[in-house]
Amino acid sequence: MNLLRVALAFLGVGFAALIVWAMVKGNFSGAGQWLTSDPWGIVTLADLYFGFLMFSVIIFLFERSFKAVLWIAPIPFLGNVWVVVWFVLRLPRIARALRG
Repeated sequence: MNLLRVALAFLGVGFAALIVWAMVKGNFSGAGQWLTSDPWGIVTLADLYFGFLMFSVIIFLFERSFKAVLWIAPIPFLGNVWVVVWFVLRLPRIARALRG
């Protein structure tokens, strides 16, 4: 379990570094213009935010308190980097719940 948590954390840090690299090297506004003008860009954004919504439901079911709001609210802005933080912290609890 700990190895999986470390691996997920490592991948999350790598993903965050990839985002920083893209922000430094890429054209964020140009990419945004393409995403909102091309049908596949719109599908990609819809898929991304649908995934955020689905994961928010999972967080809500696991947290069952006001803490859920504190975990869910940043997701549209911080994306899956934030989801990885929650997942790494809650992995033992998730594993216990899935084992029944």
